Amino acid sequence: MSEDKRKVIIIGSGPAGYTAAIYTARAQLAPLVFAGPEPGGQLTMTTEIENFPGFAEGIDGQKLMNEMRQQAERFDAQVEYKTVSKVDFSSRPFRVFVEDEEFRSDAVIISSGASAKMLGLPGEKALVGRGVSTCATCDGFFFQGQELLMVGGGDSAMEEAIFLTKFASKVTIVHRRDELRASKIMQERAFKNEKIEFIWDSVIEKIHDPEAGKVTGATLRNLKTDERTEVSCGGIFVAIGHKPNTDIFKGQIELDENGYIKTFEKTQTSVPGVFAAGDCVDHVYRQAITAAGMGCQAAIDTERYLEELAHQG
Repeated sequence: MSEDKRKVIIIGSGPAGYTAAIYTARAQLAPLVFAGPEPGGQLTMTTEIENFPGFAEGIDGQKLMNEMRQQAERFDAQVEYKTVSKVDFSSRPFRVFVEDEEFRSDAVIISSGASAKMLGLPGEKALVGRGVSTCATCDGFFFQGQELLMVGGGDSAMEEAIFLTKFASKVTIVHRRDELRASKIMQERAFKNEKIEFIWDSVIEKIHDPEAGKVTGATLRNLKTDERTEVSCGGIFVAIGHKPNTDIFKGQIELDENGYIKTFEKTQTSVPGVFAAGDCVDHVYRQAITAAGMGCQAAIDTERYLEELAHQG
């Protein structure tokens, strides 16, 4: 067990975790941040971010996260590149485990994020940020005048496909069934859009071309006929859902039916003293700026909670 007890432990990095670290560190709470297996979160897979305020020319996702981490460390936040394996929120101080190591804390901020579900194809991960994307709002601008594929059949896929038509010359929605899961209103909007086409009963079997370091096209397979077709495209957008990184919190705090953390009073979870921010809570906006804003809120809520705790003690 670690020899000291912390005032606050932050689980996860990314915009929410690092912003929470900046605020709690400036409040002299000396936060311990467990950055996790993907320090900086999903943004580190984004080559260029143009919609984060303050960067007129845009900024590389990895660079933005490094800047946030350094800013937190400047105020004496301690960032550890370790992954939390277990928590115990049943009593105070809270217990946080990294394999066999135990850490204790008066308050915890969870900013463990969510992972976009991918297709699981060879070369797919290598092409993230090089033509494969899970965020039209983040990356659509970079595909001016290009033909794109969108994978998915729900509201998110329709919303993203419609958004992409602002930039792309054509967006083809590839769906494994012969009808969409999206709401009627979103289906109608997509069907009416002249730039959107549909390929039904099909999946992407292969993405071209990892060796070239960019997306040049894909091999599609029809699930009913087993027929394969080659299509050329400049980018592939995947909108088949997100999975919040909250498995280790099951049974410790309340989660909704999809695994997202429920918050009650502001950023407060079902356990007083445990707060949550970012994509592990937010399944609506999922933007860097909204995650950062929630990280700020969680930090301020934590500071006030600890002040009340000190008065009671």
